[in-house]
Amino acid sequence: MSKEKRVIPCLDLLLDEKGGRVVKGVEFEELKDAGDPVEFAKKYEAQGADALVFLDITASVQGRETLLDVIERAANEISIPFTIGGGISTMDHIQRMLDAGASKVSINTAGVKDPNFIAKAVEKFGSDKIVIAIDCKRNPDIKVPNVRIFEEGGQKFWYEVVIMGGNVGTGMDVVDWAQEVENFGVCEILLTSKDRDGTCDGYDLPATRAVAEAVSIPVIASGGVGTIDHMVEGILEGDADAVLAASVFHFNKYTVGDVKEELKKNGIPVCE
Repeated sequence: MSKEKRVIPCLDLLLDEKGGRVVKGVEFEELKDAGDPVEFAKKYEAQGADALVFLDITASVQGRETLLDVIERAANEISIPFTIGGGISTMDHIQRMLDAGASKVSINTAGVKDPNFIAKAVEKFGSDKIVIAIDCKRNPDIKVPNVRIFEEGGQKFWYEVVIMGGNVGTGMDVVDWAQEVENFGVCEILLTSKDRDGTCDGYDLPATRAVAEAVSIPVIASGGVGTIDHMVEGILEGDADAVLAASVFHFNKYTVGDVKEELKKNGIPVCE
């Protein structure tokens, strides 16, 4: 293992009367206010984070654009790269996010609904600016044709791509979709298991490994971190190129430095 692995805090954003706030929930629901996103961003940069991800988690459901003011404030306060996602659905919207200071934009729901949107975004803005976020969920209906069947604990299932904040199934196999978006030329995939989100049970390793082995672009593991060991497993067992977490950082269970030290103890090279 020679490629340096990244540690990426994720800041889930919610629009309220205070503006954009960092929140955390379980399986994309039961959201709890954690604080101001820019203050978190500054803290994580100081801890040595390699990058940040801001996700406006209700933008697609509410049919609105991402919180532009948060991006502008973050760009003025931090120097590490950051990706913004949530409700990204037009070329003009991507342009505004990049102009506001985002390093990359993450496309999810809009790309599933119109894959050509991804291709056009890559063509206009370049591969290094476009990330595809994929949310997936275990589906026990194994009679669906042309899907990859997994088995765990005596239960058979496949991984379905879900959109609209994880509320709508697509009937698409997660590996098929990952390979399709790779062919569009995107720079990386942010893979989140809705089943594990906020549970502190660890990444869904079979899903992470299946996607990572099927594509050549970097895969960021997301959803379910409760311990440092989960992040070690995400790399060693899930074959992820980067590990993303939220709650364990937001509520000061670990620092980014703690995670990097543990990764190094397990023979995993990290960015310094």
